[in-house]
Amino acid sequence: MLTHKQLRTKALANAEVKAEYEKLTEEFSLLDEFLKARAAQGLTQAQVAEKIGTTQSAVARMESGSGKHSPSLATLSKYADALGCKLEVRLVRLPQQRKIQVAVQA
Repeated sequence: MLTHKQLRTKALANAEVKAEYEKLTEEFSLLDEFLKARAAQGLTQAQVAEKIGTTQSAVARMESGSGKHSPSLATLSKYADALGCKLEVRLVRLPQQRKIQVAVQA
């Protein structure tokens, strides 16, 4: 039986899988920040849920990143506030792709 790490390494060797995984890197990073912040505060999902007026299962779904519904900015802000944090959302300009000029001969 493969370990999680071995399975991940094997899966990411496939170029298509790797491309899809990399699309989710930012989302995974944000979810990891939430989990680390909650752990640093020593709070359970149930305690965070109580602070923001929702259920433990809703917090679990939000932290897992699974499901068909993405939490609103208001919900994410409440979650951050419950952890003594501030949510910041910003736009970051993507690097421009170099434009290739093609000379056309007439």
